[in-house]
Amino acid sequence: MKIRITLTEEVLGSSPSNEELLASYIASKAPTDGLTAQEVDNIKAQAAEERTTIFPKTADGKPFLYDYQVKGFFKDSCKMLAKAGKSGYPGGKACAAIKAYKQAIDGQIFVFPREIPYDLHGMKLDFCERPLRAQTPMGERVSIAKSESVPAGSTAEFEIQCLDPKLEDMVRECLDYGVLRGLGQWRNSGKGRFEWEEIKE
Repeated sequence: MKIRITLTEEVLGSSPSNEELLASYIASKAPTDGLTAQEVDNIKAQAAEERTTIFPKTADGKPFLYDYQVKGFFKDSCKMLAKAGKSGYPGGKACAAIKAYKQAIDGQIFVFPREIPYDLHGMKLDFCERPLRAQTPMGERVSIAKSESVPAGSTAEFEIQCLDPKLEDMVRECLDYGVLRGLGQWRNSGKGRFEWEEIKE
C-alpha cells in the first residue's frame, strides 16, 4: 500500500533538543532576596525539566517522521480500536480480530522509507507551547513544554507492506482512526490528526 496522509491538525516534534525553553519565562522566575530556599529549588527543578522537542531533519532540512513512529501509531490505534470493536464499534472489527496485535505489527508490517519527510507546501515550521501539570510530594507543579510543529495541511507519503494480506483491513482501520487520534506528542488534545488516501500507481 502506498499512502499519503494530510494533516488536519499540527503535529508536534518529539525528539529532544538541548535548547533551554522560554528564557524569558525562566528569567521571570529568577531568584530574588524574597524567595525561600525551597522556592529557589523548585525554580531550578522546573528549569531542568523544561526542554524544547523538535523534529529530526533530512540533509536538505525537511522535518521527517521515522518509520517506527508509524508502527507505534498502529500499535496505539489497534489497541484502542480492538476494545471498541469488541464493544460493537464497526470501525474496529478487523483490529478486534487480530490476536497478539503487537507481535503482528512488529513482525509482519513494515513501513518504508526509514525517514518519511513532511511536505509543508511552502508553509513554515512553528512552535507549540503548553503548560504541563504534575502532582509531586511538594504539591502540584506547573512547567512549560515547547515543541516544534508541522502545520496542518502538510503531507507525508510512505509505503506499508503487510506480509499477511489479512492485516490490510486492520491497517486501514488504524489509518481511519487518524481523524480522531493522530501522530506525535499531545495527541490526546487532538494534535497530529490526519486524513489519508491510498495512492494508486
